[in-house]
Amino acid sequence: MIHIAEEAARCLLCADAPCSKACQNGDPARAIRAIRFDNAEQAGRWVADCTDDELEKAEQSCIHYDRPIRIRELVGALPKAETTAGESHPSLAIDFCGLRCENPFFLASSAICTNYDMVARAFDMGWAGVFYKTICLDDINEVSPRFDAVGEYRQGDFFGFRNMEQLSENPADVDFDILHRLKQNYPTKIVVASIMGRTEEEWIELAEMAERAGVDAVELNFSCPQMRLSGLGSDVGQNPELVTFYTAYVKRKVNIPVIPKMTPNITQINQPAMGAYFAGADAISAINTIKSVTMGERGAVSDRKTISGYSGRAIKPIAQRFILEMAKNQIMKNVQFSGIGGIETWRDALEYIQLGCRNVQVCTAVMQYGYRIIDDFISGLQHYMSVRGISSLDTIVGEELCRFVTPNELDRETVVLPKIDRSKCVGCGRCYTSCRDGGHQAIGFDYETRQPNIVGTKCVGCHLCRLVCPAGAIGTTKRFGKPQQSR
Repeated sequence: MIHIAEEAARCLLCADAPCSKACQNGDPARAIRAIRFDNAEQAGRWVADCTDDELEKAEQSCIHYDRPIRIRELVGALPKAETTAGESHPSLAIDFCGLRCENPFFLASSAICTNYDMVARAFDMGWAGVFYKTICLDDINEVSPRFDAVGEYRQGDFFGFRNMEQLSENPADVDFDILHRLKQNYPTKIVVASIMGRTEEEWIELAEMAERAGVDAVELNFSCPQMRLSGLGSDVGQNPELVTFYTAYVKRKVNIPVIPKMTPNITQINQPAMGAYFAGADAISAINTIKSVTMGERGAVSDRKTISGYSGRAIKPIAQRFILEMAKNQIMKNVQFSGIGGIETWRDALEYIQLGCRNVQVCTAVMQYGYRIIDDFISGLQHYMSVRGISSLDTIVGEELCRFVTPNELDRETVVLPKIDRSKCVGCGRCYTSCRDGGHQAIGFDYETRQPNIVGTKCVGCHLCRLVCPAGAIGTTKRFGKPQQSR
């Protein structure tokens, strides 16, 4: 049987997809996109009415550079859609800093929101709000090229993204006029001005300009890692005193919510975060990009390279660690969080919400796939809530925090062993090789039958074998007490 996730991952995610244009009664491209973004359970709804002839034409129209996506097989392997177009869905509305958001999905301050038309298009497609690209009073002169990517497992798809882009290139008054018009024309959307100053006076001037423009809140960018001048961006975020002072200056001058944005380029994020909290911050955004280098020539500027910011799905565990540390800090127990970093699917967003975030900001995934991913963010999260019988997002905000403990509190008296599912095992021997050379030599391998075998007396339950198995053929036993060691 075709593996739908693998086949969908081959899709080029075409604009104005030829396969869907060839299908009068359905939308194969939308179904494939649903699979790509973790909504396979619902993907069938977009092809339920397609005839066999239409699906054949859709497959023939595929413009994939290698071979067409096997649309007919893929559709045949889809699970039956569990929801219908007319079914009611749970509301995704949630309050953030006293602002009512129609859903928790926001555009992050970056290249994806640099002018009126971009943000308006995103709003029309369903995004609840925007943290507009950071506004400053300096002249911004960008480099070319300014982007690079790592971890590509096929052309155009990557795990990590590096950028040297700085702040908005528009004059400040132009950007604030854009934000004013956005709020006027989209009164139910949340418009947040991201700002960066060099001095107390600049921070205050920009914040007051933002408030006069009618924005809902202001985000203080203490985190950009690639400013060409010192004393800006993450240089501030690494200094708890400056974070405290600048946050306090702005809080005294404006009446709208103030949201400092934390840098990950620091050992202990709670130090600047508490400074922001004691200065009166209404919420905290985290994180910005992580300082990094890439060695390829693709990111060189006139044959020279520099340190800049790293983002994309690869940084999600790091970003979530910082959110967790702040959310578990009892001193800041009343502060709200906006989560950023590696969010590509609704499930990524859910994880941030379960760690205590009341909204999430998305950037790199939009740069890769476009604003259209909001469709699967919304439908996926609604479907999840419906299955769980949850009617309000507030129910799941922070629900996973109680499961995180210190290492000394973990159960060290029991073990869970791996278990091979022979019906799925293809006999590649990856588990054997990895356990032999990187584990506890607890897997044997019969070269004649090409069958691995777990040696229970040696296995310690590390589960490296599960992680490397390409066929998903290794599951688990029940947890049981460790056998007593002879002394």
